[in-house]
Amino acid sequence: MTRIKRGYIARRRRTKMRLFASSFRGARSRLSRTITQQKKRALVSAHQDRGRQKRDFRRLWITRINAVIRSNKLYYCYSTLIHNVYKEQLLLNRKILAQIAILNRNCIYMISNEILK
Repeated sequence: MTRIKRGYIARRRRTKMRLFASSFRGARSRLSRTITQQKKRALVSAHQDRGRQKRDFRRLWITRINAVIRSNKLYYCYSTLIHNVYKEQLLLNRKILAQIAILNRNCIYMISNEILK
């Protein structure tokens, strides 16, 4: 019987996985079975961290807004500001409010004073 040479499809799949894992250390970038396991773990972590990133940024925005509002010495806190923003039906989300608080404090003071009136 003659020798049958294997096709290129499996090799192409493995090289694609190796390109994905090229930045990993040790056997995780060299051995095919370990590469597949590590690739699954990496993709799961990436999916989880996208949700965690959203939570972290929301916490950061809340902290920034609260710090600027409390430094104004109005005896005013974050929760009442957000409650009044929604009550007045202003189209300002936490991200925009945090950017205003960092870049232009006078503007956030004006917004909070207008809401209080």
